[in-house]
Amino acid sequence: MKLVTWNVQWCRGIDGTVSPQRIVAGARHLADFDVLCLQEIAVNYPGLAGNAGHDQPALLRELLPGFQLFFGAAVDEFGADGQRRQFGNLVATRLPVAQVQHHALPYPADAGVCSMPRMCTVVTVVDPALGPLRVMTTHLEYYSALQRMAQARALCELHRQACAQADAPPQPGDDGSPFQAKVHTANAILCGDFNLAPSDPDYPVLAGCLQDAWRVLHGELPQPPTFRVYEREYGPDPMACDLVFVSDALKQRVRRMEIDGATQASDHQPVMVSLR
Repeated sequence: MKLVTWNVQWCRGIDGTVSPQRIVAGARHLADFDVLCLQEIAVNYPGLAGNAGHDQPALLRELLPGFQLFFGAAVDEFGADGQRRQFGNLVATRLPVAQVQHHALPYPADAGVCSMPRMCTVVTVVDPALGPLRVMTTHLEYYSALQRMAQARALCELHRQACAQADAPPQPGDDGSPFQAKVHTANAILCGDFNLAPSDPDYPVLAGCLQDAWRVLHGELPQPPTFRVYEREYGPDPMACDLVFVSDALKQRVRRMEIDGATQASDHQPVMVSLR
């Protein structure tokens, strides 16, 4: 199974052009992916740089025939003009899907700090070789360390709850109601833009409940940077904040991980992980 994760900055490249077509082409250049996880997908936000006033999930659906797409809006609001606007994460997959969950992450008050709500979309897919696994994608707060830490802890709690459900599943049922039996699994991939580096205090929180796929393959060798590589608006130094974590049982399944350091289709670089 191949997964690509990418913060696409509402499909806006370093050249300022907003192009979902270029994003899909870039992801396909990196891998013939089975799962594509995108962060910063916009619906009806004409005020964003480069103008992302269109419905990007709808455009991406047209560009990905044969895939099911699941959009989770972390921000869901109405502008002064009365128009609904959404901003969040998207998971696209050509694998069979067992269930989809959207989890709002903690948003504790942090006075005077720029921030927005954050969420995690979980899509349980069924891979022919790996079986059921939860694909979790997220985008943690950039400006507020307080919120980012709370969100990292919440992601670990979501994983622990899912593992507990797999170990002690609810009463089985096949009556076709919402109480019918679900697919529960401890196998999970957590990916996205975490807006943190391994030296930050919230990294050990995540690494304490899941395995950093890059370190599984490369030990202490630093992961190549995925942010501020070609654009330094948000800081002078490149950093690796687009990460992939896997559950313990999948650790031995991680075979390859690549970062496309050349593309400038976003202000982040896409990351690919291959499991088998």
